[in-house]
Amino acid sequence: MSSEPERAFHTVDDRLITRGPAGGLLRATLRTSDGVPVEAVHEPAASAGPSSQGGAAVVLAHGFSGSADRPAVRRAAGVFRRRAAVVTFSFRGHGHSGGRSTVGDREVLDVAAAVGWARRLGYERVVTAGFSMGGSVVLRHAALYRDDPAARTDAVASISAPARWYYRGTAPMRRLHWVVTRPAGRLVGRYGLRTRIHDRDWDPVPLSPVEAVPLIAPVPLLVVHGTADPYFPVDHPRMLAAAGPAELWLEPGMGHAENAADEGLLDRVGRWLEAA
Repeated sequence: MSSEPERAFHTVDDRLITRGPAGGLLRATLRTSDGVPVEAVHEPAASAGPSSQGGAAVVLAHGFSGSADRPAVRRAAGVFRRRAAVVTFSFRGHGHSGGRSTVGDREVLDVAAAVGWARRLGYERVVTAGFSMGGSVVLRHAALYRDDPAARTDAVASISAPARWYYRGTAPMRRLHWVVTRPAGRLVGRYGLRTRIHDRDWDPVPLSPVEAVPLIAPVPLLVVHGTADPYFPVDHPRMLAAAGPAELWLEPGMGHAENAADEGLLDRVGRWLEAA
């Protein structure tokens, strides 16, 4: 799906910015460096005024088939807002964003656009938190944009992410590969999951999450994973944490991604991002 080698990409213009009635909420359509329109939402920290700037913002990256408006994403954003402003967005092919999902490849440009927007809004410190596919993308983003002052992250939390590509070791992942790789599966993705999926194979294969981890330092990294995750067993987070400086949290009994992350865990992640 890639048409050029891995490198850092510069971001975006802001298009179609709509201000909410109160509290500084903004909805915007961002334009990624490869021209895809991405819907994004900015909400200030719960304790901040509408015009407050110079503090911290969390950019929240959802999992496959999610969007900025899904209840689990809104719930996570609400918890993170206790400590920082939050930017949520819908990956390409999801929600009201344009384009088609490349399932973790070109999505790194979507994260870069969202981080760049947060910095242009005036936030001096911008951190990223991603779930599942979003967790793999924020790892790659942190590695690829480490030296880009306009789009870099200051800390990264990766939750329920795979360590390596093409994993089919669990039944849910075998079903997901069918959805992504088969024409009938992509129809299910479009109409059943409301996710538009690209029909091309990766070319070249993007940097894998575990390959990205050693490139992230000195940016602080947190890896979070549930011991009851039905998609990726615990060898994935252990592999990620072993690949470079990282803090590892294995959460007993937790399932997968934003749907399984309870308020207590989200609050702890928010505190870690605040302190990292």
